[in-house]
Amino acid sequence: MIAFFRNLFLHDFWLKLFSLALAILIWLTVWFARGRGISPMAALSSHDPQQTFFNLPILVRLPASDVRTVEVNPEVVAVTVQGKAELLEDLKSREIRAEVDLTGIESARGLRKRIEIILPPGVRYTRIIPDEVEVIVPPKN
Repeated sequence: MIAFFRNLFLHDFWLKLFSLALAILIWLTVWFARGRGISPMAALSSHDPQQTFFNLPILVRLPASDVRTVEVNPEVVAVTVQGKAELLEDLKSREIRAEVDLTGIESARGLRKRIEIILPPGVRYTRIIPDEVEVIVPPKN
């Protein structure tokens, strides 16, 4: 039994040690990237300038016949966008829409929904804070 464990740890020791070090390095890279809120796709994208828009209101998408008052928490979002410099210079905050789709939901309390961002052509978002909201939909009368 002792020979089995000795062989398990000592056979190809340097290869196992290298694999462990590489795994730790990959884990630390992902951990630091998540802590800073860096999107993995942002690192692969071009070096276009970025701009952050704060306090964008979150719009609720409901069927036209639905007149209920829906609560969304939080009510605003911060969106970081990326694109050509000339596009970002002319971009206004009203051209960025943050929406939550509630079509087909009859009632809910504490529902978490992902925020959808609608942008003009040539502009893409790299970060949304927060990326989802809590929704309270009262039942229909």
